[in-house]
Amino acid sequence: MDKFIGSRLDGRYEITELIGEGGMAEVYKAHDVLDNKVVAVKILKAQFAGNEEFLRRFRNESKAISVLSHPNIVKVYDMCFSEKLQYIVMEYIDGITLKDYIDSERVLNWKDAVHFIIQILRALQNAHNRGIVHRDIKPQNIMLLTDGTIKVMDFGIAKFAREESMTATDQAIGTVHYISPEQARGDVTDEKSDIYSVGVMFYEMLTGQKPFDTDSPISIAVMHIRNVAQRPRDINPNIPSGLEEIIMHAMEKDAEVRYQTATDMIHDIEAFKNNNQIVFGYYRMPAQQQSRQYTAAPPREQVQPDYRNQQQPEYYDNGEYDTEEDEEWYGYEEEPARQKSMLVPILTSVTIVVVVICAVIVVAIIAGAWRPGSEKLTTIPDLVGMPYEDAVEIYEDSLVLNVEKEAYNDKYAEGMIYDQSIAAGQEIQQDADGKVRVAIAVSQGTQKHVIPELTNVPESEAIEQLDAMGFTVRKVSEESTMEAGIEKGMVIRTEPKAGTEAEAGQTIVLYVSAGIAVDEVTVPELVGKTLEEVEIEAAHLNLKLVVEEVESAEPEGTILEQDIEAGEIVVSGKEIHVKVSTGVAPEGEVTFGLYLPSIATGRYTLDFSIDGEIVESYAFVTESTDGMVVVTLKERGTKTVVVSITGTQSGLTSRLGTYTFDFTAGGFTAQSENIDAGFEAVTIMPTTEAPPVETQIVTVTEIVPVEPEQPVV
Repeated sequence: MDKFIGSRLDGRYEITELIGEGGMAEVYKAHDVLDNKVVAVKILKAQFAGNEEFLRRFRNESKAISVLSHPNIVKVYDMCFSEKLQYIVMEYIDGITLKDYIDSERVLNWKDAVHFIIQILRALQNAHNRGIVHRDIKPQNIMLLTDGTIKVMDFGIAKFAREESMTATDQAIGTVHYISPEQARGDVTDEKSDIYSVGVMFYEMLTGQKPFDTDSPISIAVMHIRNVAQRPRDINPNIPSGLEEIIMHAMEKDAEVRYQTATDMIHDIEAFKNNNQIVFGYYRMPAQQQSRQYTAAPPREQVQPDYRNQQQPEYYDNGEYDTEEDEEWYGYEEEPARQKSMLVPILTSVTIVVVVICAVIVVAIIAGAWRPGSEKLTTIPDLVGMPYEDAVEIYEDSLVLNVEKEAYNDKYAEGMIYDQSIAAGQEIQQDADGKVRVAIAVSQGTQKHVIPELTNVPESEAIEQLDAMGFTVRKVSEESTMEAGIEKGMVIRTEPKAGTEAEAGQTIVLYVSAGIAVDEVTVPELVGKTLEEVEIEAAHLNLKLVVEEVESAEPEGTILEQDIEAGEIVVSGKEIHVKVSTGVAPEGEVTFGLYLPSIATGRYTLDFSIDGEIVESYAFVTESTDGMVVVTLKERGTKTVVVSITGTQSGLTSRLGTYTFDFTAGGFTAQSENIDAGFEAVTIMPTTEAPPVETQIVTVTEIVPVEPEQPVV
């Protein structure tokens, strides 16, 4: 069973069934539980998730569609590009592909074909206006709804015209039956390539067959480059001549000769709809006949030029053809003979036209349809959707177009007529100049705004700002990099980027952080190691050391503390604060307290010696100490201190003890100690009066100094 069916993506899109499968992605029907609507979810196949080319194409598709907003282009609601899954959430289309419809009908009537083609062209023009070329237009990529609405989809190999040019060597060519000659050659492509593909589809709709078709894709591509397609009317004589011209003009081999924009092709189709006898004069013919024409009743030889299903003649650089070879291709043999042979047909045609016109007038009079002055009536054409300049040029003989209003309009591009004072189809009396005056409204295009800077702005606030400016917002969840450090729910960036001018109604893609993309590492034990060792280890784990030097008796460079305990799991790039020894112990204090024995009376001096040198002396009288002496010493590190007592009255000195003073910790411990004996040795004890004794004289011959006790380390 499919692993996605029954699952819920990001807690929102509940996958219900598989509805389509392409080369690089699968499309599922899903239920959006937040908005309570049916959507389509396009998920990149797992085998392509690690392929940069497919990832690029998949992101290109989402990027292309997300900036488009048009009724004939499938909508995009959401996107996600994480390491585990890449998908696009789109509008769900309840319909069939145009290919399925063409296959079922085989040959479409021209009205249906025109209805579909105009919608496709409008969608493409919207994309082209934003610098996006589809590059894979074909019936399989176009959906048809039950009401006849067209939806263009699958921008999988679309390119942005503002980006570096992309050619067929990038493995991004369209389906071979519909590719343009420049795509087949691997040249740079632009919007005119899409127009060629539309022409091929138009051809297929009206003839029931593709212009070039063999068993070999390579042969088909070569035919697109070299061969001229068989005339559509040779296959289906019911195709109007004007539509045949439009199709063949869209399929010109030279991109500079075919329609330059989708709008240009729409104009010709609209002109045909208003007059299905129109002839445009696009066929290859002698230079004096190549100018574009709008003619209601052309000579038959112009309406039906002689297209042959064979290779085009080769042209010289100056654009002229080889006389002998090319005259044969066009059906010319000898020019004088041709001129003589054409005289009778022309006179015959003129006679027939005159007879037909007279017959129509007679019938009209008999039927009572002829009205005096009716020759001065003008039928108002449908001007809405036409460029103002084109309308002026086309109807200069019958209409005077007065621009009464210019305003922003979301539905019509700049310069397009979006309203007219007289409805299309009405018959209006001409003025003295033989014209009718029509007031029109011309679009200034969609109003534009500058996209604000929204980085690190909360998602809801950013959407509110963009909504207020009239933009359509599409949200894309994306993990933020460690360098950017954008927290979850905050905006990373917009597409188009901040500062860009965009039209109101245009879709702005809002990239919102799904959290910071991180790798996790386990913190090692750093205490006790040297700074040099720790720096190497931290660099390997991508941990950032923040070093603080502190005074310590430990060897210089030794790690004393770390703020994150060993074994804790942190994100890659995390800062770890460590304290490192300077090798110099800090200065500290030790308070020495001494309880005096009961025999202690009189004056004394307490001496503290380090390495044989007295560093502190303290004189006291027993009556003023209340039985206790307290002395504070300041030093660095740990020292061995000898404490001695000197009796002022006796002049004698005795050791009380040897101690270890830890000035860093502020405490001390005794190595050896005998307080009572020390005081007893230096204190003169009071005596009772005794009988006199004989005086003895003692001669001191030698004073032997008493060696002080060695300090215990």
